[in-house]
Amino acid sequence: MYGRIGRITAATGKRDALAAILLESTQAMPGCLSYVVAADAADPDALWVTEVWDNAASHKASLTLPAVQAAIAKGRPLIVTFGNMVETAPIGGVGLR
Repeated sequence: MYGRIGRITAATGKRDALAAILLESTQAMPGCLSYVVAADAADPDALWVTEVWDNAASHKASLTLPAVQAAIAKGRPLIVTFGNMVETAPIGGVGLR
């Protein structure tokens, strides 16, 4: 499995709008086992995105999907910075095979 955890800071007051955009593009992503968008409890403008994929190639391929491309175009103007991003090797857990 392949995982990514990243922090995104939205423009002031735009976190919920950005979260909605990120979530609407996640319905049909082949190979995606988990995609979670979470509000940062300490920063009212920040989100954490946690992803688990069957492999890194599936993640890379997802970036070419029309729905994902549209979400990137729509969401980019709301993003101030991309913060910490780490790649992980998920071992398992609730909801994962």
